[in-house]
Amino acid sequence: MAAHVYKAKLTWTGNQGEGTSHYKAYTRDYDVATEGKAVIRGSSDPNYFGDATRHNPEDMLLAALSACHMLWYLHLCAVNRIVVTDYEDSAEGAMEMSPDGSGQFTVVTLRPQVTITGESDAGKAEELHKRAGALCNIARSVNFPVGHEATVTVV
Repeated sequence: MAAHVYKAKLTWTGNQGEGTSHYKAYTRDYDVATEGKAVIRGSSDPNYFGDATRHNPEDMLLAALSACHMLWYLHLCAVNRIVVTDYEDSAEGAMEMSPDGSGQFTVVTLRPQVTITGESDAGKAEELHKRAGALCNIARSVNFPVGHEATVTVV
């Protein structure tokens, strides 16, 4: 089996001079760098003293699931002669919180809105979301269900 290796460098940028000497002495800001790509500026969720203008890990997990599904879906449409002209997803995830402050995602729902040409098979276009979900390597790597509520519009 072939293996792909991915690398990212995470650097905490939140030391304001006192390190983690107390809970409010530092920011939760960090940078994620991947060779040859733009740096992602991250922080924690604002509920945990994070910067609301930066991406948090929960945002990025949701975006990764959405993007992976889309990329598989577009591939499957291309090889099945379904011409997609527009694709937008409004993904949503629910996290269950524990008394100790930790949490975990319990479900993610992707809501892709897809536009296809009139010559394309709308039934097949709807069906391919299930296959894309089964093939998505990110969805296959999480321990919670990733559902799909897709809308296909023919123009």
